[in-house]
Amino acid sequence: MNIRLDGKNALVCGSTQGIGKASAEALAALGANVILLARNEEKLKAVAEALATDTGQQHSYLVHDFSDASGLKDKLTNFLAAYKNPIHILINNTGGPPAGPIIDADTEAFLQAMNNHLISNHILVQTLVNGMKNEGYGRIINIISTSVKIPIAGLGVSNTTRGAVASWAKTMANELGKFGITVNNVLPGFTSTARLTAIIQKRAEKANISEEASADKMKSSVPAGRFGGAEEIANAVAFLASPAAAYINGVSLPVDGGRTGCI
Repeated sequence: MNIRLDGKNALVCGSTQGIGKASAEALAALGANVILLARNEEKLKAVAEALATDTGQQHSYLVHDFSDASGLKDKLTNFLAAYKNPIHILINNTGGPPAGPIIDADTEAFLQAMNNHLISNHILVQTLVNGMKNEGYGRIINIISTSVKIPIAGLGVSNTTRGAVASWAKTMANELGKFGITVNNVLPGFTSTARLTAIIQKRAEKANISEEASADKMKSSVPAGRFGGAEEIANAVAFLASPAAAYINGVSLPVDGGRTGCI
């Protein structure tokens, strides 16, 4: 089974922490040249310098904040003009919107979330897809959420936005499959990241319980009995990016310890 990514170039969004960082590390470990994309240049430098280079990989980074979707295309186009290599792998990943009931959400929160996720994803794909077509190899992997299968209580804006991204991805998969390009979604369950810590804290405050009790309650809903590690989500991302996954297209894969209550 060929899972090596030697000679492949990958762009990983939201890659200074959590699942994005772990995904960048996993791709580099398989031989890919990785371009990190996030808004904090200091963190980007630190992550890029720590990525594997044992097969001569060359890593770089691009600074951009997805809240400015309108400036993304120009910045990426200018970067690619200097980079002078096609991008084979795109990992769409960015932090989710604030938690809260959907009935309380301001309309601006939906617009911002759509810009950060759906619109930015679309700009990235439109900018990179011709290079993938020319290479006959493309992997577009979206880090979303298990909420696309079953909406999660208290995450109204996120549930709505993630569902839109999943539908966009399935449509894109149908259109791009004939070019050797796959489009898949990875749906993390409860994963030990800063995002999960914030959710635990919010639930603890709402229920007037300790954060430990809040975390234990969440773990009890997972058949595996624990939270996942960011590297475990990244393992699924890396496989879907590999040549071995060429016939997997248009799927939404929960990586959640069995928590999602549907087939």
